[in-house]
Amino acid sequence: MTSPVPPPAHEPRKLKVGTVSLAGCFGCHMSFLDIDERLFELIEHIEFDRSPLTDIKTVGPCDIGLIEGGLCNAENVVVLREFRAHCKTLVAVGACAINGGLPAQRNHLDLAVVLTEVYRSRKGLSAGSAFPNDPELPLPLNKVHPIHEVVHVDYFLPGCPPSADAFWQFLNDLMAGRTPHLGHGLIHYD
Repeated sequence: MTSPVPPPAHEPRKLKVGTVSLAGCFGCHMSFLDIDERLFELIEHIEFDRSPLTDIKTVGPCDIGLIEGGLCNAENVVVLREFRAHCKTLVAVGACAINGGLPAQRNHLDLAVVLTEVYRSRKGLSAGSAFPNDPELPLPLNKVHPIHEVVHVDYFLPGCPPSADAFWQFLNDLMAGRTPHLGHGLIHYD
């Protein structure tokens, strides 16, 4: 009599990860891709949801949400709130998400003056030039805001952009259930 074959070992559930980019340069996503061949190892433990990496445009329930970029228009706020509602853990990635970054350099300027200069009074504009007024264009906010001013953020991954090694360490800590710790050399601003 042969002994029964044991049932297959239950594989641990993959964590679902979503990413989104708001007002920024997309450098954080590019740095994430710099994980290079370690992406294959990462895919053994995670499944991507909404992300420019998957081209999925809507977000489902996610364990971890990585969000780069600050808030410069009304659409950014809507996307952020929806993303937060679907993510158990939300990570502000990079300087733009954390403090507004380079887009926030316009915060010391009056938005109405800037728009008037660009669309109405700049030299070389056609007669009758006007502000863009299309329902497809999101309304700009008076100031660029970091995401923690609108939603609760669980973790901050600093850098401009964070290095691939910082992403790797951060995600491995989260996957292992540890509080992420980025030691010396993993945080830098290029």
